Amino acid sequence: MGVTARFATATESVSGLLDRAAAAGQTPQGLVRRNWMGGMFAAMWLLYLIGPVSDVLSKGHLLRGIAGAVAVVGYGLLITVAFARFRRPDVEDHLEPPARNPVAWSLLAGMAVVVVAVMVLLGPSALPAVIYLAATAVFVMPLDESALIVIAVVLVLVIVSTVVPGWSLGGAPLFLTTVPIGIWIGRAMGLRVQRQRVLLRQQRAELAIVDERNRVARDVHDILGHSLTVITVKTELAQRLLDIDPERARAEMADVERLAREALAGVRDTVGGLREMSLTRELANARSALGAADIATELPPAVVATEHDELFGWVLREAVTNVVRHSRARTCTVEIGPNSIVITDDGVGLPTTAASGSGLTGLQARVRAAGGSLTLSTPAGGGLRLAVAMRDQR
Repeated sequence: MGVTARFATATESVSGLLDRAAAAGQTPQGLVRRNWMGGMFAAMWLLYLIGPVSDVLSKGHLLRGIAGAVAVVGYGLLITVAFARFRRPDVEDHLEPPARNPVAWSLLAGMAVVVVAVMVLLGPSALPAVIYLAATAVFVMPLDESALIVIAVVLVLVIVSTVVPGWSLGGAPLFLTTVPIGIWIGRAMGLRVQRQRVLLRQQRAELAIVDERNRVARDVHDILGHSLTVITVKTELAQRLLDIDPERARAEMADVERLAREALAGVRDTVGGLREMSLTRELANARSALGAADIATELPPAVVATEHDELFGWVLREAVTNVVRHSRARTCTVEIGPNSIVITDDGVGLPTTAASGSGLTGLQARVRAAGGSLTLSTPAGGGLRLAVAMRDQR
């Protein structure tokens, strides 16, 4: 009886091996070979029927023994073919219920006929062979359809072992009925776990897509918002200088062209995932943008921890954009430390429309993702103070 239990365990192990092989990206040819090997491995457990065949032959029933042996071999071949050709594909590849396969049903019907012949030819000791029919159905049929076969096998085991004279196996019927049920429950639980894994992977993929969309939207906003603001300021300056200082006006317009090209390249890099931010470059851009807006600036060199260089570049870009666009400030001061950056202006403060816009919202998301904090406050003399502090990694 222990052989049937070991069959369930071994068959599930073969199933797990095939699942891992498919998940690892094996070729279809490789999976076909493994399915054949799995079927042969499952059929190998029919070797326990050598004992009943020998018993029949020892009693002088030569033809009956040979027929029984042939039936056992045919049963094993059917099990092998069922696993090799009709084993259910990995649930990791789909969540839709599989379609009904009439050929697989026909094969299982043939197995049922053969196993009945095995039991008739070899006697009561061959009764456990019917469990192989249920186990095979579990792995080659959809769960709801295989449940019908499992129920039928359990009924056969109970009725034959309790009603047919001479086929009683003592306390074995209860044990035998638990084996096919246990195989079905184990398979159902395994498929449920696999489906949960599929759903989890899909959710992670969807979240990754959302995160990437947010990243692109945030970067495009920061790049275009800053660049268009500076372009507007420089264009207005160039118009004022056109009659007063044509040379400087031309220089400002050349700078406008450069900024437009940089913005276009920045958007392309952002969409392609290649955008790199530099604090040093943003300090130079801030000096140019604030100067064009006639805002006195105090900008230190970029003395900052390397791991914060990119983040502080984004912070400076967004802050300077808001200063130029909204503040009407006369002065702007930037302070940079190893783990902090502070931008202060003496303007009118941050309008409600800017505070609720996507720029600061995206900036706060960047800072939080990097493990820092962003605060907005009003200095004693008025204006706005934007401060970002990072945890010291030392």
